[in-house]
Amino acid sequence: MSHVGVPRGTARKRRSVALLATGVLTIPVLAGCTSDSEDPTSVAVPQDIAPASRDRVADGSTLNWAIDAVPSTLNAFQADADGATTRITGALLPSLFPMDAKGEPRLNPDYLESAKVIEREPKQVVLYKLNQQAVWSDGREIGAPDFVAQWRALSGKDSAFWTARNAGYERIEKIERGKDDLQVRVTFSKPYADWRSLFSPLYPKEVTGSPGTFNDGARTTLRNTAGPFRLRSVNKPKGTVVLDRNPRWWGDEARLDSLVFRAVEPGKRTDALAEGTVDVADIDPATANSIALAARYRGGNGGPPAHGPGAGITPAAALRSWALAHGSDEEAAETARAAREETREAVAVYAAEQKSLSGFAVRKSLEPSYTQLALNGESGPLSDDRVRRAIARTLDRQELADAVLKPLGLPAKPPGSHLALAGQPGYKDGSGALGERDTKEAQALLADAGWTPGGALRSTRDTKAGSEAEKKDEGEKPAAGEKAADEDKDEKAGKAGKKDEKAEDTEKDDKASREEGEYTVGDDKPGSRSSGGSGVTAQDKQPGGVAGAYAPVGTAAPAPAAVKSRLGKDGKPLSLRFVLPSGPGSQSLRTVGEKIVAMLDSIGISTQVTKVADDSYFKDHIASGDYDLALYSWPATAYPATDGRPIFAKPEPATDGSLLVAQNYTRVGSDHIDQLFDRAVAELDADASRDLLKQADARIWAAAGSIPLYQRPQLVAVDKKLANIGAFGFAAPRYQDIGFTARQAAGPPANGKK
Repeated sequence: MSHVGVPRGTARKRRSVALLATGVLTIPVLAGCTSDSEDPTSVAVPQDIAPASRDRVADGSTLNWAIDAVPSTLNAFQADADGATTRITGALLPSLFPMDAKGEPRLNPDYLESAKVIEREPKQVVLYKLNQQAVWSDGREIGAPDFVAQWRALSGKDSAFWTARNAGYERIEKIERGKDDLQVRVTFSKPYADWRSLFSPLYPKEVTGSPGTFNDGARTTLRNTAGPFRLRSVNKPKGTVVLDRNPRWWGDEARLDSLVFRAVEPGKRTDALAEGTVDVADIDPATANSIALAARYRGGNGGPPAHGPGAGITPAAALRSWALAHGSDEEAAETARAAREETREAVAVYAAEQKSLSGFAVRKSLEPSYTQLALNGESGPLSDDRVRRAIARTLDRQELADAVLKPLGLPAKPPGSHLALAGQPGYKDGSGALGERDTKEAQALLADAGWTPGGALRSTRDTKAGSEAEKKDEGEKPAAGEKAADEDKDEKAGKAGKKDEKAEDTEKDDKASREEGEYTVGDDKPGSRSSGGSGVTAQDKQPGGVAGAYAPVGTAAPAPAAVKSRLGKDGKPLSLRFVLPSGPGSQSLRTVGEKIVAMLDSIGISTQVTKVADDSYFKDHIASGDYDLALYSWPATAYPATDGRPIFAKPEPATDGSLLVAQNYTRVGSDHIDQLFDRAVAELDADASRDLLKQADARIWAAAGSIPLYQRPQLVAVDKKLANIGAFGFAAPRYQDIGFTARQAAGPPANGKK
């Protein structure tokens, strides 16, 4: 899920694309899980990029790489920057500390000779020594003026710059040149552990030097770059961004002549691959399956069909299968002939598509991001942390991870942290702060919060103090006398009538909830009226019935067993709005959503499922808080102290009464969590900082606003002749090493010439 834009100027934005008011939690289990070493079983899934040495990669050719759309800006620090912005600028601009395969930042020698903290007291000072060969595409050396201009633009002090994030830059006190412009001395007003996150990407001062060039100038072009490629053109009508080799690049020369990013909707990528329009594309499981079938059809290497499941799918075999399926025989030969001719053409098209797809391999790994179940704690039942924890402890996270990852042949261990993923430094499973799956404990938590079976049918307000049952419990005797007995009878009759009204109101509410696009789980059990069951009431006498088997007129009908099992409180059912995306690329989310619904249904929690368009899912529902339950993803970064805080920070009330949530769309947080993040980001000792983050993560688990379910799969279709590209996992691409191991055979270069 891509990240939604945030207001300009003051908000922070995740550097990777996308993608609450309780007190301090006092939970004894937290004390024992704050300083353990990294989880020894945490191993990152390796990247899958068909690695090859540069001497095996051919010089020249054009690569077409699918993106969702031409980005609306090439300025990564603006609110509407997206994944395409990140992908494109990665080939054009300096990244000082890109992530390696383990999700850890590593110094990039193409731009830096060294960078380190040289002073801690009285203030933190970092000295950058730049590569002496590093220059912008206009020939000017990369130096201190570029650092100064970017700091001033992103510090947040000048509102004329429309920035989406300024985390870290606001802590800088000053930037000075050293003995020359190739030495940059950065002094911080407050310690900043994540200083390596700064100045990546680094823009030239021509972009960051003024609000005009920053806000608008870098949206559609970058005249000055400093990567292995330079920007040639951006053509939104054609949906292309074309890069070519940077003649001033001082590092290893790019193996490709040109790199074309081509806009292709996710639902159209199978056709684009088959037609040869693109060479590389992120794909969904359905497209991956098509490529796998094509490999079997072509014998895996473009040869004759292989043996085994799915093998031998020749056009003749497909035609025979079609004829049998449609009942073709001697009596229907004439009728079937025309249809067979049409099918023959369809089979030919299918065979051609299979032949084309067989030239691709599916590279797969796990993305550096996880999908979570978000529980909106702003209001309603989920504002009670007992209800949130009960839901969390009802979930079988392993089953949910298996459903998404096992069919793809990927490891399916649920994430144990909100702030790091398996294989990253400092990863530790902190889910013990919440507890393992335990439906009995979940039901106990719900009962403690007042949600009980059948609670939707009765209200504690209807029971008057001093009733006969209460008096018996208290050891008191009921009032004597005929008048008292008559009043007691009247009171009982009145209660029966009220219960009858409650049952009728419940049925009306259930029917009203069945709006278009919504489905209420728990309302269609056998025997309920809404499911088409018998719905027999006390007054529906049947011929031949036993005398006296029917209650007198005026007696309330017994509630269906399914309704009695529903959890409720004070006459209201425990019903939650579960919002899911409806687009073709969101099938895995809907599959997971259906399983979650069934798990909640098993303990009596009703769920109203609403499916909405993908383009409005995040903006109109998640960010605005119009949901109780939702599924969306957050990326893991190398800088959790900086990037994690706005996601889990306690929301603050605004002057107009609204809630300022930053990126904490679950609205669940605490002062203690904020304090741990603040301490971690100011701690320059890496081990101590990670220990503080583990403590913060444990409390995030205990708050149960965000429940990580599985690490997202990364599936990439790649031309089999390509090397050093595919499912990168944590690591940033090394663009200059990407290329074809043999001369490109399909697809003309961007300029139309071979």
